Amino acid sequence: MICAEFYETKGVTKGFSISGHAGYADAGQDVVCAAVSSAVQLTVNVLDALGCEADVKIGSNVIRCMVKDEDKTSDTVLGQLRLHLEAVLEEFPKTIKITNSEV
Repeated sequence: MICAEFYETKGVTKGFSISGHAGYADAGQDVVCAAVSSAVQLTVNVLDALGCEADVKIGSNVIRCMVKDEDKTSDTVLGQLRLHLEAVLEEFPKTIKITNSEV
């Protein structure tokens, strides 16, 4: 299962951490992992393109992204990632666990 944790401060999304594997299909054939990986990469690239400075750390099977100075733009972009993951989860149940944490 993919674990997606979103970090919030007073209702504003500040970042996320994504780890794990969906387990929907074999490696290289898993459309859920591909959808999530692509969405995460796009999110990080859009934040950068819009001038939202973020601390991005990539490890073995995990990515963590924290916006340094969250604002309406970064909150919107991160919110769209959450909506995308929720849509994938709706289509492919039991492949993603989405949680929120106050930081």
